[in-house]
Formats: sequence, C-alpha cells, structure tokens
Amino acid sequence: MSKVGRRFRTLPIRARLSMLVAAAVAFAVAAVSVTCWFIVQGKLYEQVNDDLQKSSRMKGGGQIVQMQDALTNCTQTPQTSDIPFRPNLYTQVVQANGTPCVLEDSLGMIKVTQADKDVIKNGDSGKGIIRNGTDADGASVRVMTTPLPLENRATGAHSYGAVMVAVSLKGTESTLNDLALILLLVSGIGVIGAGAAGLAVARTGLRPVDKLTEAVEHVARTEDLGIRIPVEEDSDDEIARLSRSFNSMTASLANSRELQQQLIADAGHELRTPLTSLRTNIELLTRSEETGRPIPEADRKALLASVKAQMTELASLIGDLQELSRSEGQQGERVQVVALEETVEAALHRARLRGPELTIKSVIDPWFVRAEPAALERAVVNILDNAVKFSPDGGTIEVQLSGGVLTVRDHGPGIPVDELPHVFDRFWRSPSARALPGSGLGLSIVARTVQQAGGEVTLARAEGGGTVATVRLPGAPTAPPETP
Repeated sequence: MSKVGRRFRTLPIRARLSMLVAAAVAFAVAAVSVTCWFIVQGKLYEQVNDDLQKSSRMKGGGQIVQMQDALTNCTQTPQTSDIPFRPNLYTQVVQANGTPCVLEDSLGMIKVTQADKDVIKNGDSGKGIIRNGTDADGASVRVMTTPLPLENRATGAHSYGAVMVAVSLKGTESTLNDLALILLLVSGIGVIGAGAAGLAVARTGLRPVDKLTEAVEHVARTEDLGIRIPVEEDSDDEIARLSRSFNSMTASLANSRELQQQLIADAGHELRTPLTSLRTNIELLTRSEETGRPIPEADRKALLASVKAQMTELASLIGDLQELSRSEGQQGERVQVVALEETVEAALHRARLRGPELTIKSVIDPWFVRAEPAALERAVVNILDNAVKFSPDGGTIEVQLSGGVLTVRDHGPGIPVDELPHVFDRFWRSPSARALPGSGLGLSIVARTVQQAGGEVTLARAEGGGTVATVRLPGAPTAPPETP
C-alpha cells in the first residue's frame, strides 16, 4: 500500500467520507464539463464551417474566370476582384507552386501549408479541406481550401490552383475560453459544495456511532454496564442494529457479572460452614496437643471423622464450582458423539456402589447424543445421587432410557410443589435436605449440561410418592465409529 493510501486510512471516517464524496462529484462534474466543452466547440466550428462554405461559394463560370485571371495576374500586391466575398474574410488564391495571391478586400494573408498544396496536387478530385491555421501575424483562423482549375489560353494546357478563404477564430476561441472558465468555476464550487455536504451528511449519519463510541469509552472507563443507547423501534438500519447489539451485549455482560457476584457470594456462604467446622475441630485437636490433655479416644475418632467429612464436602464443592466456572466455549471444544446408554450404565454402577441397600431397576435402549462425555456422565450421576440420597432404606429406583428420554424415579418423600421452581437454582437446597451432604450445585450442573447438549430436564412429583427426573436429549445424526 502506498504512503498516500496508508495516510488516507488513518484519517477520521468523516474526513474520508467527505473526500470520497468530493472526489466522486469532481469526477462527474469534470466528465460533464469536458463533454459540454467539446460539444460547444463542435457546434461553433460547425457554424464557422457553414459560414465559410456560404461565403466562398462561387456562382457561375464568370466568377471562376475572374479567380483564374486573378491567379494568372498574381503579383506581390493585393489583386483587385469583383467577386462578392463577405467582408471581414481572408481571401486569396494560390498558385500550383504554393505562392499565395491575396485579394484586395482580404483581411490579410493566410499561411499556406502542405495540406493546401496537396489540394492543388489532387485538384482533379474536386475536393477541398477545412482546417485550423494562422495568418501572417500568427492569429488563429479557420481555413477552407478549394481546388481551382486553370487553363492556358495560348496552349490550352490545364493545371490547378486553389482558392483559400478563412475567418478569424478570435471570437470562437474567446467564447470557448469563457465557457472553460465558467465550467471550471462551477466545477470548483460544485466540488467544494459536495465536500461540505458530504461532511454534513457524515456528521449526521455518524452521530449514532459517536454515541456508541462514547458509551463504549464510558464502559471502559467506569465499568458501568447499565448504560444503554436509545434506538428507534421502527429503525432497522446498520447503525440501529449495531446499537441494539451493543445494548444486548452490555445487558448480557451485566447479567453475567450479577451471576458471577451471586455465585461468589453463595460460594462464600457455603464455604463458611465447613471451614468453620474444620477450624473448630482442628483447634480442639491442636489445643489437646499443646496442653497435654488428651481427648478421649472416642471423641478423637469422632473429630477426625468430622474433619474428613468436611474435607470431602469442601472437595466436592470446589469441584462443582470448577465445573460451573467453565465457559461454554471451553466445553464446546470437547463435544463429540456419545453413546448415552454407556454413560447411563457407568452412572448406574456408581449408584449401586453408593446405595447397596437399594434396588435399582433399569431398562436401557441405545441412543447417541452430541455432548461432552465427562460432563454428561457427571449430570447423570448427579441425578442418580439425588435418587439414592432421598430413597428410603430398601427402596427402589427405576431408570429407563428410551427414544432419547431418560427417566429416574425414586420412592422417597418427594419435592413439595412450592419448591419445584427452585430445584435448579445454584446453591438452593430444600429445608428438609440441608442436613444431608451436598453443595446445592448438583442439579444446576445437570441443567446446564443438558441445555448445552440441546435438551431439557424437569423434576416433578411422581404418582404414588417420590420424585421423577426426566431428561430429553436430541439424537446425534450419526453414531460414533466402532472401535476395532
């Protein structure tokens, strides 16, 4: 890219638009002006040519004889002629060798060129020429040269000369110069006006962009995501779409920040309880060592068991927080076709280990989905863990996968109707379940994983008691390749 091009690209958009508009108008005006000038020039010359032809037209043989006599008697002084040429003309006859003979009423002598001599040389064709030329003083003239047949009366030999008639181009050139000056002035005014109009249009058209720029700078300076750009409802141009996109982006960012702050606040609240319990137990153990007063063995075992349970709860909570903190883009990189029946079988195996006293019945049909394998298995495990957690001793859990619909039904106490809308909220736990282990993030992870896979999950009270969890996942277009 040239230095001029790089410098042009560094100019503000307003300046570039103004320059482009001015350049476009300048090109159009220049084209029209040049075309107009050439058309007027052609018309003026056409009129001059008509005047020359009318003025030099010789009627009858008498005029031809007079011109022949003038050519025969040619001397250095202007020749007297009775031929009625129009006044203010240059009139002369030219001998075969190119010597001019100026007539008495001529304005002056016309310079003879090779083109005029060619007319004499080709005189038998009877054609003349019209050209631009100069007189003896160098003034511009329009010249018409016509061949003139000559006859030697003594010998009867035939030869040719020429009649040259010219008119001054001073008035024509003055008219063309005035026209060029007028066109130049009008073009200049038009270009300047176009540049000013382009600048005004650019300012008006880019005013929404200025507002958008100010809003972006305000957000970058203050981190205030509550700012919005006003947009007309019926407007659908590029600026309006950009403004709506900006408003949507800031709204999404504000919502994301609010969720992040809520997550941090909830996580801090949930972490406080196990950390406080851990600190209390560890302080008791440390004080026992420092004071030399041993804790009874049974109490010591209970304290260590409590520390281990709290550490397990903390590890589970941290793992759930890490899972929720992963962005959708990071998960999308690991999405692949997954055999859902294999994922459910693996989750069932873990559920049977956690609830050996329960009866888990399953009917599993093949089904393939597009999802992240680890996240999908964790979601299914969380659903089964809830069923194991709330099932009574010796209870039954029914699992079925058919046509992309996974249902897990337990026979526990069930979820109260007023609590159903909150089951997928982060850190929400039913009052009856707060004494049980868990972080309150399990079902939130389930909901997000299923939504990212394009499905939906619901929890409802089952007929006859208990809870039924239903997961619907769309099938993958192709099955995964078989492993050899």
